[in-house]
Parts: sequence; structure tokens; C-alpha cells
Amino acid sequence: MKKTISFFFMFLLMINILTGCWSRKELNELAIATALGIDKTEDGYLVSVQILNPGEIAGKGSTGRTEVVRFMKSGDTVFEAIRKISTDSPRKIYVAHLREVVIGEELASEGIGKVLDILSRDHEMRTDFYITVAKGSTASDILNVQTALEKVPANKLFDALENSEKNWAPTKTVSLDELISSIVSKGKEPILTGIYLYGDPETGSNFKNVQDVSPETGLRIDSIGVFKSDKLVGWLNTNESKGFNYATDNVSSTIVNVPCEDGKISIETIRSKTKVKGKMEKGKPKIEINVSSEGNVGDVQCKVDLSKEETIKEIEDKYKNEIKDEIEAVIKKVQEDYQSDIFGFGEVIHRTDPKAWKRIETNWDQEFESLEVSVKVKAKIRRLGTITESFQKEIEE
Repeated sequence: MKKTISFFFMFLLMINILTGCWSRKELNELAIATALGIDKTEDGYLVSVQILNPGEIAGKGSTGRTEVVRFMKSGDTVFEAIRKISTDSPRKIYVAHLREVVIGEELASEGIGKVLDILSRDHEMRTDFYITVAKGSTASDILNVQTALEKVPANKLFDALENSEKNWAPTKTVSLDELISSIVSKGKEPILTGIYLYGDPETGSNFKNVQDVSPETGLRIDSIGVFKSDKLVGWLNTNESKGFNYATDNVSSTIVNVPCEDGKISIETIRSKTKVKGKMEKGKPKIEINVSSEGNVGDVQCKVDLSKEETIKEIEDKYKNEIKDEIEAVIKKVQEDYQSDIFGFGEVIHRTDPKAWKRIETNWDQEFESLEVSVKVKAKIRRLGTITESFQKEIEE
């Protein structure tokens, strides 16, 4: 009996060994895609894939070839267009290491719901890539630009998105799960950060472009795009984008300039916390935004005595008012121009009063347009830097 059981387990082990790697793919059979671009055509979609050139990436010396190659194909569906690229690529496109998905602005304006299906359905795709919009251009042009500092353009975009979100705040990283969640939500609309191409797209594809100290063509992370359902309806400017991130508790660090007598004082926000509360009052929804921000003095361009308590208090008031103005400005802009609840105020009301939300849910666009939102900001200056009193006075004397 023991021999029979042992034989049985050995048989199962052999089956596991023989079948465990049935779906294995050798690395030299794959074309590793780092970025995917999707544009609208008359009959379907134009898909651009940015693929690593493994020999150039791994090689110690340059062979004069580019680190990435872009392939493009059109198809009735995104999936078909990707498969058509096999006519150009000698290897199977492998999308598990995607860093960036760029959607053309024209397609974003018409609706991105259909193209998101393959991104969420394909078993090879992970969800740790970022989704962006090609602001004022096509996704194919964005993926055709060589970038300096980073050899792989997709890595440049990925890292620049994270860097700008953490240190500047007029941008936001958006993953696939977050985007789909916002699209299907009844109380929150999606946003996506824009990527702006400056210079000539044709010049940007030339390897010589990145050999200059100041490349003529490049990619820049731009401001935030406002969506309604799955359609892009407009853009926020830099200050409005920062106001959005303050309102949605997405500011790690940024710079706030406050006016002084003959110049500006730059305050580096080092900590910021936002709490949003909702309530129903006389049958109408109301929102209260409370922001607590702390900052350091980073740059003084005027004659001020920072050793005086009243001076610090005055700067704190201006710091507070600048943040408050940015938040109120973006709320007004979105309510009047786009009627799109990108702040998630509807979700706040839903959590606060589910019965009331059920009553106003179907009419939330109109409710949001006239929604009363109060903004309260507390701001503190924590550090003044290595000097207390500016030497601007001595320079003028």
C-alpha cells in the first residue's frame, strides 16, 4: 500500500514538472513593450508600441542604434492593431512591463471607455503603469520622441510624473484601476495628466536631438485634463491643477508664492492634509473643505524682517489665502465650465447620507453645478532657512 501511494505522488510530481512550464516564453522570443499609444482613426484605432532594443540597453558600448523602436499599425480594435505589429516585429509583443499608456487627445475627447477594455482584460498586462493624454498632439508623436537623461522615453515619462506630483503638484499619476473606478462611479469623475510635446516631432525622433545640451524637441508633463464619464471635456491650468490636488489631499510638496512690498516670497509646502466633509441642509448638499498646510520660507525677494512675529503672521495669512484662492478658483472653473465632479464630492455626500444621495444621485450633475462649497485653510511657517533677515536691503543701499 505504501509503495502504491509513493508511486502515485511521484506520478503527480512528474506531471507537474512536465507541465509546469508549458506557457514559458524565452526572453529572446519577446519584444518588451515599455509604452503603448492609442489614437483614433476614421475606421478604428492607430496603435503605437515603443519596444526596447535589448542589445543597445545591455551593451557596454554604443552601436549607434536607438534604445527603443516604435512600431505602428491600424486596426478595427486595439487588440487587432497590436497583433498586426507582428508583421513588422520579429518577436511577440510582451506588455507585462508597460510603464506608460498615452491616449491621443482626439480619442480622449470622443471617449476612452472602449479602449480601456483590452487594458483590463489582457492577462499579460499588470496595472502598475500610468495613463496619460497627449495634450495637443497624438500618442504616436509622443512615442516617437527621444529623451535625454533617461535612455528609455517611457521611463522618463513614468519618473517625471511621479517626480512632478511629489515636488510640484500640478499633475497626478493615474493607474488603470483608479481610472476605471472613477469612470463607473456615480459621485466622482476621472482626470488624467497631459503630456505636451514641444518642438518638431520629426526632429524628436532623430538620435541627434538628445545629443544637444538643449534638445529642440522634448516631452513635458503638463496640467490636468478634466473628464466627464470617459470623455475629455477640458484642461486645468497650472494653478487650477494645484488647487485640485490641494482639494483632493494629493499635495506632498509644492511652491506657493506670496506677494510682498516689491517682489515675492516663495513658501515650500512640506506637509499638507485635507479633510472633506459633506452634509445635507434643508434638502441641499453642502461641502466643507479643511486644509492644514505647513511650509518653509525658501526664497525672499523683498525687504522683510523675518525675526519679527508679526511679519511671520502676515506671511502665514498670505500663504493661507493663496492656497484658498487656488482651491476656490478650480472649483468655480469646473462647476461653471465642465459640470464634472472630479473632486468626488458626490462620494462624500453618499458616505454622509446614503438616503439623501439616493434621491439626488440621478440629478447630481445639476446639483454639483450649484453646490455650495466652503474652503477653510490653516497655514503655518515652520522654518526660515539658514538666514533670518534678507540682505536685499543692503544690496539696495
